[in-house]
Amino acid sequence: MRILVLGSGAREHAIILALRSEEAAHDVFAAPGNAGIARDAEIVELDQNDPAAVTAFANENAIDLVVIGPEAPLVAGVADALRERGIPVFGPGRAAAQLEGSKTFAKRIMDAAGVPTGRAVRATTREEVAEALDRFGSPHVVKADGLAAGKGVLVTDDRAAALAHADAYLPSGAILVEEFLSGPEVSLFFLSDGDRVLPLSPAQDFKRLGDGDSGPNTGGMGAYSPLPWLAEPFGGEEAFVDLVTREIAEPVIRRLDAEGTPFIGLLYAGLILTAQGVKVIEFNARFGDPETQVVLPRLQDPLSQLLLAAASGTLEDHPRPAFAEAVAVTVVLASEGYPAAPVTGRPLTGLDAAAAVEGVHLAHAATAESEDGLVATGGRVLNVVGLGTTFAQARERTYRALAEIELEGGQYRTDIAARVVEQ
Repeated sequence: MRILVLGSGAREHAIILALRSEEAAHDVFAAPGNAGIARDAEIVELDQNDPAAVTAFANENAIDLVVIGPEAPLVAGVADALRERGIPVFGPGRAAAQLEGSKTFAKRIMDAAGVPTGRAVRATTREEVAEALDRFGSPHVVKADGLAAGKGVLVTDDRAAALAHADAYLPSGAILVEEFLSGPEVSLFFLSDGDRVLPLSPAQDFKRLGDGDSGPNTGGMGAYSPLPWLAEPFGGEEAFVDLVTREIAEPVIRRLDAEGTPFIGLLYAGLILTAQGVKVIEFNARFGDPETQVVLPRLQDPLSQLLLAAASGTLEDHPRPAFAEAVAVTVVLASEGYPAAPVTGRPLTGLDAAAAVEGVHLAHAATAESEDGLVATGGRVLNVVGLGTTFAQARERTYRALAEIELEGGQYRTDIAARVVEQ
């Protein structure tokens, strides 16, 4: 197939690497891509958020499938324009993408579908925020209603900090103040063709910047898959996935379809395991980052066929995707100053030595070629992904490879998957 992948991060690199690993030879294009992606796909000069430009390129280059990685093109309606021209696209239209683009919309859909989630208040003024904070009490959970690149959420015991966070986002739109939910978190992806859903393997990611879940929220500093600790409360990973599919994913997809906004693409369910059962923290309308980097390397079915089936409305012809028993651990290398003010333009070395570690590969997030070699161009620079037969082995390989990479001021967590190794 001729496949166009939109996006420039490690998530998109992971998707492209999965496509490249298949026996079938695909022609893979990427826009805008990055330096790492350029080694595995043909980079095209294209505005990923321009529906007309993306559609024209797909038509002129006989693209068989467009895969939309990040959220911005979805909210911009790129998928709608492609579908209008009959081009298969993996990604929901603008209306269905509100499931991520508007937390208020997502809460309404969950309520209508009977999906368990935390209580929330939509606030448009500082006074309304303050009242909601006092109603729910501490810890405070404050979320920007719209897209915020993974940085719009604050969980804090400090009421003043919660108000300051709301102040930063109120000029751009509404704020959601939610009740605090306690328990371990799980990320679970579902492929959807608007009618049927197929689950992938769950993962756990780490949003806080520092070890021990300290520091500010980020776009994600690491992840691992599978989740062996699901066995005790749920009778195993498969039983857990069945539960979430039945009680969360399928009702949401049915509700969106009933409202005339079928969801075609990747439904990301951010879940929390509370004393009262599994509840939804948030939905995203695309593959999660960095969870994609540990889920796709374990996938045994051809990713291209699954994505095309979702885009074409034929998921019913496919069985539930199978996953290898291998363990995957990824750790994000970030620039100095991330997430508030990342320092960019610094050289990045040692990547060949890192990739030479057995069971390790790299997924680039923000890199570019310069006259002197690779440089970091953003906050999260790259993912080191380690595979192994055990968590201890996968984790050791990941951190051994990270030790080979040099980036002045670079930072990463040292405790990704440490607890599951101990358990």
